Amino acid sequence: MKLGAFSISLNVKDLKASRTFYEKLGFVVMGGDADQGWQMLASGDTILGLYQGHIPANTLTFNPGWDQSAQPVDGDWDDIREIQDQLKAQGLTLTLECPTDGTGPAHIALEDPDGNAILIDQHR
Repeated sequence: MKLGAFSISLNVKDLKASRTFYEKLGFVVMGGDADQGWQMLASGDTILGLYQGHIPANTLTFNPGWDQSAQPVDGDWDDIREIQDQLKAQGLTLTLECPTDGTGPAHIALEDPDGNAILIDQHR
């Protein structure tokens, strides 16, 4: 199963303070919109999403069809609907499912055995 790019999405109290902190650790802003309360930061291949008021908890995020630079991957990748079918076939329970018909952007969610949120969010 090809889950795509990986990032940690953090639910932050103060976007500016969090961005400043992570910039001191060597991260640089690579996208997002501070006025909307979210920004994406990168340090090498490590991607960190900062979200103020957008997500209820820290979340492991995967983006099928994207590389670590948020660019479309060349060649073969697994569509979110294929991933959903594979996860369900393995007996996993999804907390959010996407429609099985159609193509393009969609997302699904599940939790690991410890309750950590996992978002699989396809943008293409």
